[in-house]
Parts: sequence; C-alpha cells; structure tokens
Amino acid sequence: MGHGAESNPQEESSDPSLVMNSGLSLLRSSPARLSPAQLRELSPLALAYLGDAVYELFIRSQYLFPPQRLQTYHQQVVSQVRAEQQAHHLQTLLPHLTPAEAEILRRGRNATTRRRPRAGAAVYQQATSLETLVGYLYLTDPARLDELLGHLNLEGAG
Repeated sequence: MGHGAESNPQEESSDPSLVMNSGLSLLRSSPARLSPAQLRELSPLALAYLGDAVYELFIRSQYLFPPQRLQTYHQQVVSQVRAEQQAHHLQTLLPHLTPAEAEILRRGRNATTRRRPRAGAAVYQQATSLETLVGYLYLTDPARLDELLGHLNLEGAG
C-alpha cells in the first residue's frame, strides 16, 4: 500500500467471505432458505429470537470502527440494543415499510411471553416486533434488511 493511501479493510482481507462495507453482509453466505410453509410454522417469538441476534450483530458491526477499548464498544452496543432504543428505531423505520412488513410487525407485537418486561409492555412489544421483522427479513430478504437498517441513525457509529 502506498504512502498516504487509506486502508480498505475489504481489500486487505484474505477471506473472500468477509465484507466490511455493510452491516449484515459481513458474511456473504446466505442464511438457511426456508420454504413458505416452514416460515409459517415459525412463531413470531422464534423470529424475534433470531432477529435479536441478527440485530445485535448489525449494531456491533456498526461500532467496530474506529477501533476502541472493549468497554467502549460494549457501552455503545448496549445503548442501541435496549428495548427503548429498539422501539425508537422502529418508529424511524415505519415510513419505509411495505404492507407485508407491517403485517410481520403486527404479528411480533401481538406475540406474548411470560416474561415481565423491564421497560414496560408497550416498549417491549415494539422492540419484539422490530426483532420479529429483522428475523423474518434475515431469512427471506437479507438485501431488504440491509436497506431498512441503513435508515437507522446510530450515534457515534463509524
């Protein structure tokens, strides 16, 4: 690399499956492809379970640069994956959703658990509905998921 040239993590990677440009495209391999019947078998809470992990991976990837101490990474990520912040992000995404995506949100919002939410029922329902949508789109349309998550305004993200 020449003097004064900026480093591009994607170009330096020896692993062609790694992509550092986009949040959920860190791994190019596609998630498991499910049939429409299999998707219908999944409960909204199962989709939210998957969506929670995918959402956190997206958030972590957004705060990876500039390099920081692990405690700083952790604090930034925790501030974004809290139910209150997820509910806020959901409000940001609502104008960009299709009717089908809004229906997935409705299913997630109406899902119930026995867990007593710390943040209050309404906030928890919104956070769960966002996670349900993230899980659903991760399985059905990762490019659309990348597009939607690109609308989020993450404070301090590199």
